[in-house]
Amino acid sequence: MIKKTAPGFESQAMRDVAELIRGRRTIDQYLQTPVPKQLLRDAIEAATWAPNHHVTEPWRFYLLGPEAIGRCIDLVRDIVTVKKNAKAGEFKAKNWSQKPGWLVVTCQRSEDERRQREDYAACSAAVQNLMLYLWTAGVGSKWTTGDITRDPRFEEIAGFDGEQESVVAMIWYGYAKLTPEQKRKDVSELLVERP
Repeated sequence: MIKKTAPGFESQAMRDVAELIRGRRTIDQYLQTPVPKQLLRDAIEAATWAPNHHVTEPWRFYLLGPEAIGRCIDLVRDIVTVKKNAKAGEFKAKNWSQKPGWLVVTCQRSEDERRQREDYAACSAAVQNLMLYLWTAGVGSKWTTGDITRDPRFEEIAGFDGEQESVVAMIWYGYAKLTPEQKRKDVSELLVERP
């Protein structure tokens, strides 16, 4: 076991981590420059170091290629057309066709409700790790869910068994075309201190 001393409260390392966390943004518009596959593999490896109760490692990652992405675009067009109309379906399909990288993150299902909650939380932490790692490399991402991720046809496209796994995130990733501004509430509005 490696013993370390606590960093100073105002250390550069702490400022760097805070800047990384505060600076990450959800990206919706991407350049069409491919992200190196090894970078994504490294991000997934970093993601797996998220805290997980009893080291269950409940996450699974599905990297979608061009054929699977095309099928997802067709599926979302169908879903939105049925739910709204054909024009909205085409708009959604066109928008999604501009997303260069697609990764699906699932969580192993458990019959134990407590473990299922803990595993889902662990998978969410893994997604955050992955997105922060990519952001450090200049790659933006968007964590999305929605009707498509709950459609049984999506399970077949992505290649997972919905009886055994549930979708935590569909992550679009790529180099950002635009990086939006963001704000957050002050900690004083969110923190409750008890004596």
